[in-house]
Amino acid sequence: MNFPDDAPETKAAPVDVVASVGALDPTVLLLREFLHRSGAIRAVAVVELEDDVALIDVGRLLPVEVTIGRRVVHLPHALQLDAAALLVPEVKHLPAFDVDPATGEVSSPLGGLEHYAVAVRQLAQILGTDNVALATWETTTPDSPLSITARASEDALVLALGEEEFEMEPGWPRDTRVDRMG
Repeated sequence: MNFPDDAPETKAAPVDVVASVGALDPTVLLLREFLHRSGAIRAVAVVELEDDVALIDVGRLLPVEVTIGRRVVHLPHALQLDAAALLVPEVKHLPAFDVDPATGEVSSPLGGLEHYAVAVRQLAQILGTDNVALATWETTTPDSPLSITARASEDALVLALGEEEFEMEPGWPRDTRVDRMG
């Protein structure tokens, strides 16, 4: 493949492979377990630190990537971490969603979108008030994955289908599991 002589040369900064990210190890464990239980292809957290923000990105069959400021480190996905695990939201692995990217319609599995939305909201609440959780799942349309983003301090969720984003009404979905217990 030929590139023009004036094409900018992109050179990625080296990434360190580490065995721990210290105080963020429990968050890594939480996201990794959420990813495995839910069948997500990606689980991400944005966590406020004392003097910075950390982005923890856990992808299926990929190293865990942690970015703090300009520093990026990787942890092997299956690495045993010496940290206390955080409570993982109740979440099941569901079949891929049937979607219509043109209309933004998600048609199956029945109740699946609500199930994942409740779980991502709970994930954000576990992460803490100003932190953000995002999870992404496969759909039957390969170029249109479904993502759900939640912030514990906000009631509204943002759903994305491929590149299209949809802000959901505050209060959606209602967690009916709580209603059955009370």
